[in-house]
Amino acid sequence: MNVSKLFLALFALVSCSYKAPMQDPVKPSLSHAVLAGGCFWCLDAVYREMKGVENVISGYSNGLVKNPTYREVCTGRTGCAEVVRIEYDSSQVTYAELLEVFWRIHNPTTLNRQGNDVGTQYRSGIFYETEEQRLLAEASMSAAQESGLWEDPIVTVIEPLRDFSVAEDYHQDYYRQNPNQPYCTFVVGEKVKKFKELFADKQKGL
Repeated sequence: MNVSKLFLALFALVSCSYKAPMQDPVKPSLSHAVLAGGCFWCLDAVYREMKGVENVISGYSNGLVKNPTYREVCTGRTGCAEVVRIEYDSSQVTYAELLEVFWRIHNPTTLNRQGNDVGTQYRSGIFYETEEQRLLAEASMSAAQESGLWEDPIVTVIEPLRDFSVAEDYHQDYYRQNPNQPYCTFVVGEKVKKFKELFADKQKGL
């Protein structure tokens, strides 16, 4: 069995006992997930392509400064993480599925770093809002580690969401608005491409 199939099998085992509550088929209420995996432009672009995701908001969470500016966060001294707040229809996509993509779309084994982006603001993190999210996050991390998907130990932090502040307007949907910007071309674009290759069945419009 290859690594991908092993990971999916393990993840199915740890998540199968959790069922999303029934939603109103006419007007479902949206659920939320807050994740950190390097520059928020990357996760923003990826999750906007995912079936069941209604909106993605880039922002800052779990630092020492409330409502920081991007310039302050870039100093690495605020303790804030660059995050995305994913608003999704749980009748179409589950929290477990969001995490399945999360483990594959960034490197969760590099402490406070993603590629050339270095600093605590780029740490890998899952910031849960409910006990169910905490349990799912811990189970999914164990499954990802046991699958051998990554050779090195996973260093993703799993902690309660203490705060969330929306990033500046120009950060929202950044990839779509700036497709020819070099970082978007060589970094963000590659992550979107990877998502489409690995999760063809989870793309919107399919």
